[in-house]
Amino acid sequence: MAKVPAAAVAAGGLVGGYGVARWTGKRPFGGLALAAAGSLAAYEWNRQAGPRAAAGLSVAYVAAFAGSHPLAKKVGAWPAVFAVAGGVAAASWAVTRRAAQR
Repeated sequence: MAKVPAAAVAAGGLVGGYGVARWTGKRPFGGLALAAAGSLAAYEWNRQAGPRAAAGLSVAYVAAFAGSHPLAKKVGAWPAVFAVAGGVAAASWAVTRRAAQR
């Protein structure tokens, strides 16, 4: 089975979750997209870097989602979502790359 780029899945989940919630007007739909992508990313993080890395990156994913809300009040919704998605993607890439080099 081909590797799924967990960094892209995680970033896409944050951006896509917000996009779905905004464009449908139904926050639960955005939450479903966010949770589905987060679950897939966590599975890949576990597979690629182990359970400790998956747990840490999952906490970062949830923290990024939560942190995007107060950040949005300062810089706007889309810039906040893109900023936290980039941060999670960078962390994911760094952790999974380091694990792959061992």
